[in-house]
Amino acid sequence: MTGTDLRTLLTELVVLSLRNPRQAAEQIIGWRLDRETLWTALALAAAVNTLIFSLSITLQPTPGMPEFFTSPLAMFVLLAGVLVITTHGLYWTGRAIGGKGDLGDILALVVFLQVLRILAQVVIFVLMFVAPGISLIFSLATGIIGLWILVNFIAAAFRFPTLGRAFGTLLIAMLMIVLGLSFLLSIIGIAAQGVV
Repeated sequence: MTGTDLRTLLTELVVLSLRNPRQAAEQIIGWRLDRETLWTALALAAAVNTLIFSLSITLQPTPGMPEFFTSPLAMFVLLAGVLVITTHGLYWTGRAIGGKGDLGDILALVVFLQVLRILAQVVIFVLMFVAPGISLIFSLATGIIGLWILVNFIAAAFRFPTLGRAFGTLLIAMLMIVLGLSFLLSIIGIAAQGVV
């Protein structure tokens, strides 16, 4: 696949995710990418997110921000950890309430959601300097749209007939994610204190 083909495919998938997220999810799942590729892509997504975050706080520092947020390594570990916890949280919750999804399906969709997030972050990053007010509106809009896409992706991954069960899966998984994140933050905080 050439670079042009990849850009065309990505553009079509982004548009489809906005128009019909469940169909987009089914298309992504249909690729049947191997786990090694997907975990590598997840780590790469965490690295790109870390780069964007580090660049934004360098150019626009936020007073009172915890010190470990200024450490790129700590941020990478945090973001990668959040993605891993989210993937497993969604998978085990979905399976527990009767979903038929595979971990690879959830992983593929989480990776693509990160691609969408990175694209949105780049736009927000540019708007921060060009039109800060529009940047806030765009950020809020992408958060709402992202939630809608995520719920549809969960429904597609677990073959849920309705979005209600997908939303329930998300709510329960969020509790698991918060607990996992609290544990991860405590570890990173201790590690970062040893660095700074």
